[in-house]
Amino acid sequence: MMKLIKHVLLTAAALCCAMQLHAADDQLKNFDKIGYANRLIESFYLDSIDRNKLEEEAIVAMLKTLDPHSLYSNPEETKDLVTPLEGNFSGIGIQFNMLNDTLIVIQTTSGGPSEKVGILPGDKILSADTTMISGVNRSRTDIMKSLRGPKGTRVDVKVARRNVDEPILFRITRDDIPVNSVDAAYMATPEIGYIRLSRFAETSYDEVAEALKSLERQGMKGLIFDLEDNGGGILGAAAEIAELFLNKGDLITYTESPKLGTSEYKARGKGRYANLPLVVMVNQYSASASEILSGALQDHDRAVIVGRRTFGKGLVQRPFPFPDGSMIRLTVARYHTPSGRVIQKPYELGKADDYAADMLERYNSGEFYSADSISFPDSLKYNTLRRHRTVYGGGGIMPDKFVAVDTTLYSPYYRDLMAKGVFNTFCLGYTNDHRKELQKAYPTADKFISDFKVDDALMQSFVAQGEKDGIPVDEKDMERSRELIAAILKGIIGRDLFDTSTYFRIINPLLSPVYRESLDIIQSPEALKGYLN
Repeated sequence: MMKLIKHVLLTAAALCCAMQLHAADDQLKNFDKIGYANRLIESFYLDSIDRNKLEEEAIVAMLKTLDPHSLYSNPEETKDLVTPLEGNFSGIGIQFNMLNDTLIVIQTTSGGPSEKVGILPGDKILSADTTMISGVNRSRTDIMKSLRGPKGTRVDVKVARRNVDEPILFRITRDDIPVNSVDAAYMATPEIGYIRLSRFAETSYDEVAEALKSLERQGMKGLIFDLEDNGGGILGAAAEIAELFLNKGDLITYTESPKLGTSEYKARGKGRYANLPLVVMVNQYSASASEILSGALQDHDRAVIVGRRTFGKGLVQRPFPFPDGSMIRLTVARYHTPSGRVIQKPYELGKADDYAADMLERYNSGEFYSADSISFPDSLKYNTLRRHRTVYGGGGIMPDKFVAVDTTLYSPYYRDLMAKGVFNTFCLGYTNDHRKELQKAYPTADKFISDFKVDDALMQSFVAQGEKDGIPVDEKDMERSRELIAAILKGIIGRDLFDTSTYFRIINPLLSPVYRESLDIIQSPEALKGYLN
């Protein structure tokens, strides 16, 4: 009997200890260590502290232990992140460049506030209200802050104009200014249209749809859709654009999360251009929403993807704003293409530097120059949904037609000129000094593209600008890069006279092997059929 009592007492004691330990574990799990540390610092640290800075640094440090795309942004950074995706901001409506610390207007927004009051390309903005703009080494960000502001507010802008002795004062009422995501839209041939999309913003679908209608009116029977260097943006914009080319019910993408479950995005109706022959251009900097769109079109055998393997950014971020305007963008799910491929390339938690170095590793491995340097195990093999073609997962979208980087015309001399900003500085000054005569000689973009030549005198002036900026000419490099330099000079001058479409009309045929390959494929029904079967 005594043994039984002793056993019961020992069991009860053990249970009691277990319950206490369990309670202690629960208490530890619920313990707010970050908050406790913060209270300790506030209560006992010997010096005064900036609490907001302390909290921000703690948040940044926590997020660094996660994936490379979970990020914190302060109020100012958040505004800069959100503005391009919202598709508009309030300001005075100009495109400008800085030339020797002087702000020079390149172009005014059509129908915008500056155009309405008479601001002209070539005008030099000296000040905005009492804030000096030119000649004071201000950053581009600071200048934009001075010119932007709430819709309906006024700003007095002082302008110096060529052949006008005294500065001119303009009172401009700020208004909503669109931020375009379609960089270029034009007919590459009488039957082939071209659209370049730089980001996926709130206005992107409307811009693309309008560009397609315009090209359609011009006789478009096939399309090259350029997503090179497009780092992504809003998922909804990518899904809406995909709907233009897919049939009702076609899966565009789906996301998976252990905490949020699975969400599918499907085409809600037959797209207006569901039967339009289509080629999509991509490269190693095409990411996120670009990969969702190109992956969907590839998986449904709707487009030939041309270029190089895309970036591999397939993690879903959800914004969580704070009352002060700052924000955490937290990764909450993974994107998949319709066939089931994971877009996200492999990464290790807390190793963002290694993740960022992936592009250098691709370069060193020869991936930019040969498709043979990329190997995929059978475990990453998938099939497209209509034609059952083989495609691969494991990170990024592998194109149907690989096109290597072409560095034939590149040289250290060209690299240094580009890095120092000599092209923009020179072209800005040249266009500003010769605008009237250029507009008279080349009244249309077509006339400029067909007739304007970068002659020896212009090239010599450009070389002299480079030497002035500390880049001596290297004759061997100059000979190697002459065609490249001439094309870029002509492109930038054409852009400053007309628009960005003019720039790409000049640059693409000469300098983009991906564009040339895309044009060859889209013009050949046999080639299109061969890639999609």
